[in-house]
Amino acid sequence: QVQLVESGGGLVQAGDSLRLSCAASGGAFSGYTMAWFRQAPGKEREFVAWISGSNRNVYYADYADSVKGRFTISRANAVNTVYLQMNRLKSEDTAVYYCAAGLAPTTIATSYDYWGQGTQVTVSS
Repeated sequence: QVQLVESGGGLVQAGDSLRLSCAASGGAFSGYTMAWFRQAPGKEREFVAWISGSNRNVYYADYADSVKGRFTISRANAVNTVYLQMNRLKSEDTAVYYCAAGLAPTTIATSYDYWGQGTQVTVSS
């Protein structure tokens, strides 16, 4: 059983940056694909980014088109943490951001086995 705890959310202005963290415990972190999803009020949960598990220290990542070039996902296996660096934030990035862990890289939320409780990001325009 993997436990995930997100942190780093907050209220920022459009154009600002924010870094989210997700600390994992209880499982073999380096082998999991880690992902970020987000859910805005009245909308479905949507994919933001994933980063693959370790393969000889080579990692792959993918991003939603809406965040490409602005967000960067990374992981630090030594401290069981995945990050989401968010730059040039926009009001439409406002949402609860969730960290997820799964066995394979995918943009489909239901494919992930473990979820955090989420952290609120609010971007004022």
